[in-house]
Amino acid sequence: MTITWRAVALAALGVVAVLLVPVPGTVLVWALVVAAACACDALLAASPRQVAVTRSVPGSVRLTQTARSTLTLANVGPRRLRALVRDAWLPSAGAGANRHPVDLPPGESQRVSTVLTPTRRGDRRADRVTIRTVGPLGLAGRQASLDVPGVLRVLPEFASRRHLPSRLARLRELDGRAAVQVRGAGTEFDSLREYVIGDDVRSIDWRATARRADVVVRTWRPERDRRVLIVLDTSRTAAVRVQDAPRMDASIEAALLLSALASRAGDRVELMAYDRALRGRVAGFSGPRLMPAVADALAGVEPALVEMDWPGVVSMVRERLSQRALVVLFSSLEPAAVEQGLLAVVGQLAERHQVVLAAVRDPEVEALRTGRGDVSEVFDAAAAERAELERAAVAVRLRQRGVEVVDALPADLAPRLADTYLALKAAGRL
Repeated sequence: MTITWRAVALAALGVVAVLLVPVPGTVLVWALVVAAACACDALLAASPRQVAVTRSVPGSVRLTQTARSTLTLANVGPRRLRALVRDAWLPSAGAGANRHPVDLPPGESQRVSTVLTPTRRGDRRADRVTIRTVGPLGLAGRQASLDVPGVLRVLPEFASRRHLPSRLARLRELDGRAAVQVRGAGTEFDSLREYVIGDDVRSIDWRATARRADVVVRTWRPERDRRVLIVLDTSRTAAVRVQDAPRMDASIEAALLLSALASRAGDRVELMAYDRALRGRVAGFSGPRLMPAVADALAGVEPALVEMDWPGVVSMVRERLSQRALVVLFSSLEPAAVEQGLLAVVGQLAERHQVVLAAVRDPEVEALRTGRGDVSEVFDAAAAERAELERAAVAVRLRQRGVEVVDALPADLAPRLADTYLALKAAGRL
């Protein structure tokens, strides 16, 4: 049984009764009257368990967007239902006003909606629906919590899509669909032209030269229909907080932009989320089906507090790729993590594939490097500068092994990786 503010007010009126009838038993008698009134009111209240509750939730929603959880309440009992209904969700689901007053005659139904604004991606599950009924007097009632399952899948925000139109325009230039025709040192034959000073002599077409009076060279255009394999590191380094969000979130944004761009370029995109086990995978999708599949696969991926198994990554890449491809590794550039794991095996990948390492920089460390206000800030700046030098040294060692390194702040990682992809494609290095 539950009581309302009216029951408390009725009990407070006992002070007046004590003043009017100042005898020892007045308080006891008034307490019994209040208790009896509350008990009768609760017995006359509709039973919350005689309410049929169904839930309707959208299948998915992007992070920071809103969705609605709709409850359909049907009064299957014989009494009028006067109740307050609470639609409970996990805090990260961002439920707004989730308490709804309901007044239903027997046999009727009503819908109530709760606005959800999720703050984290992944599966946000509904908690129980609590129904608190009140009697005709409004003094007391009954309460029950019912299990009404519901899951809202929160997809990544994909805020980096704003960079897609400008990169697609550059891609059209590379493909020759725009007014500007850009030819790189690819391996897809484009046309023949006369030799000019500075051309690579290896491009000379000797048969065509023999048929003409001038030396003729072949020109090449960037290749299309290549394979792009994205490997998302989900180990402990991906759980580091950068600007109040896990480092992995910035990597996911960059992976989404790269997937969209490579798909528009005609490349075949695959994705793996891995640490010591496969946490998610996208393969065999193309065209308009690719991006929903990638977003859905990355929605529920969370970092695991384990070390990354880089030899396992090499084995999986070898199983998936038999020809030269672009392998993009989303991981950290922390010197200790790279030297103990990635540095020992990355050469095996770079021998057969074009490897790109995309890492997220911490803006707080960048801010510490500029501090000179007092002695403490100077020491912090020195430590930050040393950390930056160590990261730069690791990046140099990776580049010496044939790895392209993209080290950028969270907001800059996606566009810079897209630019790197276009540059590699224009140079024919994919």
